[in-house]
Amino acid sequence: MPFVLIDKPRPHVTLITLNRPERMNAMAFDVMVPFREALEEVSRDNDTRAVVITGAGRGFCSGADLESAGAPPGIDGLTLSTIALRSMELLDDVVRAMRRVHQPVIAAINGPAIGGGMCLSLAADIRLASETALFRAAGINNGLTASELGLSYLLPRAIGASRAFEIMLSGRDVDAAEAERIGLVSRTVPGDKLLGACYDLAERIAGFSRPGVELTKRSLWSGLDASSLDAHMGQEGLGQLYVRLTTQNFDEAIAARKQNRPPDFKD
Repeated sequence: MPFVLIDKPRPHVTLITLNRPERMNAMAFDVMVPFREALEEVSRDNDTRAVVITGAGRGFCSGADLESAGAPPGIDGLTLSTIALRSMELLDDVVRAMRRVHQPVIAAINGPAIGGGMCLSLAADIRLASETALFRAAGINNGLTASELGLSYLLPRAIGASRAFEIMLSGRDVDAAEAERIGLVSRTVPGDKLLGACYDLAERIAGFSRPGVELTKRSLWSGLDASSLDAHMGQEGLGQLYVRLTTQNFDEAIAARKQNRPPDFKD
C-alpha cells in the first residue's frame, strides 16, 4: 500500500492522504518524498480546482518519525553533517511545495498534528479540524527548539505573536476547541463530517474563476510578507485589473444575478 494516496472524491476536488496510520503518518522520508511529489503533480493537474489534505487513521501527522525515519535519497558519499543538511532541506521543500500549489489547499486535521505535522497544517491555506484534533510544537519538549519547517514564521501570522510565543515556548497541547477560538483553524466539525465539510468548501471555491481564486491565494500570502500597505495594495490592484480586463467574468456575474442563476465563469 503506498504511503500517499491521491483521490478525486468530487468533481475538480483532489484529496491527498498521508497513508501510514500505524505510525500516525509520521514524517519518514518514504512518506515525505512521495507527498512532495503528489503536491507537485496535483498542482499541475488542470482539472483540480481545490486540494484537501488529511491523514489516514486517527491522526493528521505526528511529526518526526523517531523510530524508522529512513534516509533521504541521494546521500551516498556524504558526511553526517551534509546528510543532516540534505534532510532538513527535503522537509523544508515539502512546506514550500504546499505553498507553491496553484490551487487552494485545505487541511482536514482529523487528529493530532504534532511538531512537523503542525507545520504541515500551517502551510495549508485553510484548516478545518475534527473534535479530536490536537496541536503541539513538540521540539521544545524534546530538548530542541520549537522552531522548524517555518513554524516560527507561520504560527505568529496565524494566531498573533503573544499566543505563538506562549504555545511554542511552553510546548503545551492546543485542543480543537482552543484552536478554533484563537484562529488556528477556521472551524471545528464532528469527525465523521470533517471530510464532507472540506469537500463542500472545496466545491464552493471550485465554482469561482480559476485566475480569480489563484490570484486571491497569492495576494493573501503576499500580504503576510508585504513591507507596506501601499506596496501590497498596488499588487492587489494589478491582480484585480488582470482578471477584470482579460475575462468576461464580471459581466457574467452581473448577468447571473439578474437572471437569478449561478454564474458560469469561463475565464
